Amino acid sequence: MQYLYTARDKTGNIKTGSGEFADEKTLAIFLRDQGLLLTKSTAQGQIIEKKSIMEKIPLINRVSLMDKIFFTQNLQVMMKAGVSLSQTLKTLGEQTTNKTLQGALMRIRNGVEAGQPLSRGLTLYPKIFPELYTNMVAAGEASGKLEEILGELLLQMKKDHELMSKIRGAMMYPAVIFVVMIAVMVAMMVFIIPNLTSIFVELKAQLPLPTRIVMWLSDFLIHQGIWVAILLAVLLIIFRYFTKRTVSGRRIWHGFLLKLPIFGSIVQKINLARFSRTISALLKTDIPIVQSFEITARVVGNYHYQQTILEAAAQVKKGLSITETFVRYPKLYPPVINQMIKVGEETGTLDNILLTIAQFYEEDVENISKNLSSIIEPVLIVFLAGGVGTVAVSVMMPMLDLVNHI
Repeated sequence: MQYLYTARDKTGNIKTGSGEFADEKTLAIFLRDQGLLLTKSTAQGQIIEKKSIMEKIPLINRVSLMDKIFFTQNLQVMMKAGVSLSQTLKTLGEQTTNKTLQGALMRIRNGVEAGQPLSRGLTLYPKIFPELYTNMVAAGEASGKLEEILGELLLQMKKDHELMSKIRGAMMYPAVIFVVMIAVMVAMMVFIIPNLTSIFVELKAQLPLPTRIVMWLSDFLIHQGIWVAILLAVLLIIFRYFTKRTVSGRRIWHGFLLKLPIFGSIVQKINLARFSRTISALLKTDIPIVQSFEITARVVGNYHYQQTILEAAAQVKKGLSITETFVRYPKLYPPVINQMIKVGEETGTLDNILLTIAQFYEEDVENISKNLSSIIEPVLIVFLAGGVGTVAVSVMMPMLDLVNHI
């Protein structure tokens, strides 16, 4: 069949041509052997429906990490199979059930058919494809190793998903216990305590201080509970705004998280794992090391790690080593990390060294998450028993006094 095609070389130049090929896959393999990436092909007589590249696609639904993993994995597979980039984007757009991602892929496909590189289209949707993603794709297009880069991205996203899934799973049990504890306490205060304390009021018994406090709390929750709920909701909104939107809030909150027992260690290891794996993946591309550090600073979640990584980027720009910055923050970067990074800098194997560090901390977080429930469970049980026990004792004390006076 006669095909008209558009392809792009490693430098981004667009080339067009025509030829006789069995199918589109054969055409793509033929062009790949010449160092060209097939972006668009049209069989003679085939009518292609085009949409305006500037068509507005509303972004309403959230695109989950699993949606992006599915897209990246299938993009890599179809490119290996020799399917043109335009057809790949069309197929994946039709397969996805997420309307937001579907609309984005259709618009990106329009750009690819117009001769734009894939990375240019991805930059139109920073909320779907973050800076790390688009920069690595751009580096893959420039080096002609897009399939390998997609493999690195896929591994990066899978590891991040596994890491966060394990932490969420480990925290689920303690969270449920905590919610149950609060619910039990509120139920006791609202439904049980008033019935018991009404007896003491009728008998005009002399009540001890703990009992009077419990009675006051019960009465307060019954008559002012709605205002308490509203106040808590407002405080939660203010807290989220302060810790998410303000620099000082993020600095204070993230510093507090790092100092928490048990959880502080987990936060540190998650950030070190993300930092190490992201830098390792970026260094395997042609992205400059300073830009790699700046991108990574926006990937890690903790404010203090972001600032030290940006500081390291500025120092590297001046010709200094990475460890000269990190060694000043031993609470964030343990000495063994600095030693390994220093070896990597001196031997030119920094990407492999950082990958080893990432694997170590990912395994460490996995082991901690497996034992987290058993570590926290005794503490939660003590709090639950202490809260319920305090209320029970406060109620029982005046009852015992009444029995003794009979």
